[in-house]
Amino acid sequence: MDLLNTLVDKGLRRETPTREEALAVLGTSDDDLLDVVAAAGKVRRHWFGRRVKLNYLVNLKSGLCPEDCSYCSQRLGSKAGILKYTWLKPEQASDAAAAGLAGGAKRVCLVASGRGPTDRDVDRVSDTIKAIKEGNEGVEVCACLGLLSEGQAERLREAGADAYNHNLNTSESAYGDITTTHTYADRVDTVQKAHAAGLSACSGLIAGMGESDADLVDVVFALRELDPDSVPVNFLIPFEGTPLAKEWNLTPQRCLRILAMVRFVCPDAEVRIAGGREVHLRTMQPLALHLANSVFLGDYLTSEGQAGRADLEMIADAGFEVEGTDRVTLPEHRAGAGASGCGSPGEGGGCGPHEGGGGCGSASSGTGACVDTEADAGPGAVSERTGRSGGPRTDLVAVRRRGAGTDLAPNA
Repeated sequence: MDLLNTLVDKGLRRETPTREEALAVLGTSDDDLLDVVAAAGKVRRHWFGRRVKLNYLVNLKSGLCPEDCSYCSQRLGSKAGILKYTWLKPEQASDAAAAGLAGGAKRVCLVASGRGPTDRDVDRVSDTIKAIKEGNEGVEVCACLGLLSEGQAERLREAGADAYNHNLNTSESAYGDITTTHTYADRVDTVQKAHAAGLSACSGLIAGMGESDADLVDVVFALRELDPDSVPVNFLIPFEGTPLAKEWNLTPQRCLRILAMVRFVCPDAEVRIAGGREVHLRTMQPLALHLANSVFLGDYLTSEGQAGRADLEMIADAGFEVEGTDRVTLPEHRAGAGASGCGSPGEGGGCGPHEGGGGCGSASSGTGACVDTEADAGPGAVSERTGRSGGPRTDLVAVRRRGAGTDLAPNA
């Protein structure tokens, strides 16, 4: 296929595809899917080999957010039955992080719901960063606290933070349809603040909120322009009790095409499979490792993920290896470009599961892909909207009841 040969050549040269080429990837048929995965896999292996970076989430403060992000289970007015608790103490957060690090995670992502941190909140998180790093040599820490005010990114950097996550989530033109309490420009500003402070910038998207193919391409091209080190790709988890509870728009094939498109547009960035992979990729998760070089281990913010042991077995069975703390994630030309990662100059990364909702840009609560018509589906056909013939997989959405904020052991 000429399109895929062209995209591979461009990816190996770090050349940006055209919008038409990116749209064409999303429009490929299921018959061509393995060819798409193989092509994007060549680009992934060229820049990252067969390494998979593991990241672990700690939800520092859950629920009761004043923002109205439609995808988020922690949003204002959410009726989702999630855990709600105020700030974890530094030692509690460090204990929670220890489980993920013991499971092989290289990076800990500290997330808190809310519009953005107060100066006192920055102090709390700074103490938590120090507590985690004191006992874990080589660990990377990414903060995800919402919209940043002047000077806050610098303070987090001084406390030892390596990265900051704030997702764009969707295209600028579609942003007002999912959130009204802050703007797309607010999100861009926070990513730029993190970058300017010397933090490794992490920013990604949520697929599956009813957006068009053009919206997906727009947000990925906007991310390429912002040039984050890490691009988390979330697949909407439609929580009951949120406005997007009925948005079941993804199939495993659709998710793979989205990941391939992101890899072609951001060939040398850390592409992370974030919230919703278990719900929407399901048994196709191993194929996604040929496209993304980073995943979250264990549970998300407000929903449960695949068992940590199952993640490690999946990575090994698919022929990949867990990336150790002795390896720099990013290619050399990016690793030396400015933002640093923990212990290694320029070590990229970042968080950003959307699923359970942290504040602006932290993990939200689901993701999906555009809505495709079912008018031509024949008897027994699998619906593009639901991902199976029987209906939405609501059975795969499990509210987190263990780990941070509970007395039960975490999943890692």
